[in-house]
This record gives sequence, C-alpha cells and structure tokens, in this order.
Amino acid sequence: MSAESKKNVMITRRQALALTGGALVASSTMTRGASASPVPGTSAQAKLTQVRNATLRIDYGGVRFLVDPLLAEKDAYPGFEGTANSHLRNPLVPLPMPLEDIVNVDAVIVTHLHSDHWDDAAKARLPKVLPLFAQDEQDAAQIRSAGFTDVRVLTETSELNGIKLSKTGGQHGTDAAIQAAGKVLGQVCGVVFSHPSHKALYVAGDTIWNRHVEEAIATHRPDVIVLNAGDARVDGLDPIIMGTKDVLAVHRAASKARLIASHMESVNHCVLGRAELRAFSEKEGFASSLLIPGDGESIEL
Repeated sequence: MSAESKKNVMITRRQALALTGGALVASSTMTRGASASPVPGTSAQAKLTQVRNATLRIDYGGVRFLVDPLLAEKDAYPGFEGTANSHLRNPLVPLPMPLEDIVNVDAVIVTHLHSDHWDDAAKARLPKVLPLFAQDEQDAAQIRSAGFTDVRVLTETSELNGIKLSKTGGQHGTDAAIQAAGKVLGQVCGVVFSHPSHKALYVAGDTIWNRHVEEAIATHRPDVIVLNAGDARVDGLDPIIMGTKDVLAVHRAASKARLIASHMESVNHCVLGRAELRAFSEKEGFASSLLIPGDGESIEL
C-alpha cells in the first residue's frame, strides 16, 4: 500500500470515529508502523504509554487516545519564568519515539491549555479532523481557532465509541496559590475512562490532593489512577501539582488501586524525580501499588 493510501485509510477511520460520536511492560518505544487498532468496543488489551511529561498514549476499548500532547523537540522553549530551574529550557528531554507514531491516534484529550500540555508543535502536527475533547467551551474555542474542526467539550457523561469519558474536577495548587496566581494557574480537569471490558482508569490531571480528587475516587472507584507527580514549583507558592505526600494521600484513599506516576523529569519546574518518589513509596510501604514508568514505557491496564 502506498503512503498516500495509508494516509487515506487513517483519515477514513478517524472520520468514522467522529461520526459515531462515539504490570509494567518493558518497551522503550511504541510499535512502529503498527496496523489499525482493533474494532472499537472489543476486549482488546488496554494499555497506557508514558510518552513524555503529562503526555500519554492510552489504548482503551479499541480507541487510541492522546492526552495532553507536548510534542516539541528538546529545548524548544524557554523555562517557565518565575518557577524553579527557570534557566533550563523545555522540554528537558527528547521524545522517546517518532513523532509520527505519537500523532497516529483516534482522539485527543486536552485537560487544560498550559503550554506543557498543549504546545505549538501539537497544534501544528496533530490532524485537524481528530475528535478533540477540551475541559470547557473557553478552551474549546481556543483550540478551534488553531484550525481543529471537531472539538468537543468534556462533560461527566461524554462518550466515544462506547467508551465513557467522565470529566472530573481538580485544582492547580493550594487555595493560597490559587488566590495569589489563579489567573495564571487557571482551571484544570481530569477524566475517568470506563468500558465494560476494561478497568476504570482515572487520569487526575494537573491537581494537588484535594476534595476534587477525593470525590472522583469515591464516585468512580477507579482501578488505575494516573497522577501528575512531579511536584512543580512556582516561586513563592506551594507546589502546584502532586508531590510525595499527595501521592500517599491518594494511595490511602484508594488503597486497592494501582497508581501510575506521570509528569516527571521533563519540564524545568518539576523538582521531584522518579528515584526519589520510588524511595518514598518504599519507605511508606506502598511501592507495590505504584508504577513509575520511564518515557516510552508502556503499562498493561
């Protein structure tokens, strides 16, 4: 099949998706040149791939999702002004797999529009016809202004091809941080993936441990929880995403759930490293419940 024919097959599948509305695996890259995913709604194995930072590839219910794409090359952007290690350029590390593999998905979820979750490279390289879920109409309008034609607002009852996508709340820092810098930190969300054939998956997004996360756990009882756990620091403020104590709080609230740590070692202001989080989990006795994948590694859900 020619390259143009393959492109046409991919676009046709994406358009069909739009019309319907509807243990750690050692792997340094996603399969290159893979064929199309199984038919949506089948019991194919669900899988999460840690791409880089908060960028995730989630294969779930036969649909390939990309969450919070930061797709620029290493050192493309200056560090975030007024944050820890702002002299460093972002992203700190390269993508662990070819960009064409990363963007070969069926739908995109953007939890909020901070540039380490939705960057210029993502706007340029993602196909404009992909179904794309935004947290609210304000974010959706900005994404549409970049040329995307199928932008949907995520709700508590969103659905795509039999997969339920439930929006959850979050808070990008403590009450004091929001009071001091709420316009910059902005609104954020998480999302719970549900399907009869798979475990419930909760991607918490850029939030600290708070009532929003506690309520999401109580409501959805997720089997797997992804936590942005890099302990990001803004000068003069408390941490604006989860650190060690937040991860422990989630474990205590959902002791039977498998936790996956993301958003680590990729942007300048995240100060918590994977080794430190691993050591903390061992000290506190929940290391068996926590996975900390490296960039490019996949987890079967």
